[in-house]
Amino acid sequence: MEHCKFPVSHTLLHNNSLITVSGPVSSTFLNSLTIHPDLDAFRKPHEQLEALIEISELSEGRVIAAVCDQILVGYVTFHYPDELELWSQANMPDLIELGAIEVADGYRGSGLGRLMLASAFEKEQLENYIVFTTEYYWHWDLKGSGLDVWAYRNMMEKLMKSVGMVWYATDDPEICSHPANCLMVRIGSRVPLSSQETFDRVRFRQRFMY
Repeated sequence: MEHCKFPVSHTLLHNNSLITVSGPVSSTFLNSLTIHPDLDAFRKPHEQLEALIEISELSEGRVIAAVCDQILVGYVTFHYPDELELWSQANMPDLIELGAIEVADGYRGSGLGRLMLASAFEKEQLENYIVFTTEYYWHWDLKGSGLDVWAYRNMMEKLMKSVGMVWYATDDPEICSHPANCLMVRIGSRVPLSSQETFDRVRFRQRFMY
């Protein structure tokens, strides 16, 4: 499957600082940046930057980057689901995971997350895909945000809904392990019915086990 990537760029003024949101960006671009020390939700910042560089080099990989004074202050990633996850078991070329979204502490509340997401879907470049994200409460910055688990879940759901992603039911054990966890999905306008049906079978594996 050919993965069409159409770079976009926007600017956002926050606390008198100009932030540039662009992507999908190249590994060369990411290599030129310093990562903000607060971007540590998933791994140590320098390891996260290495992971972003690797994703940007994948044929299907997409990284949307928010940069202020050559410092990476936020990002969104898209890639095929990990081969160890159930979502990869159908080997669907048009199923893409929104893997992570993160914004450094001092830049939150600026609309940066929403702008990065909107940029990723611009120019209809994801209309050929089912894009999904798995929200797990243990990745959420409850302490830093001051929100409880349900308020944070509501915030994430509103953010994902801003690009047309909606809640989908699933019997995936990890998602079902806590009621705040959820699956959110956007089905592109050019996704064939056959792919939608395959995705439904992946979402509900347990009903075929008995």
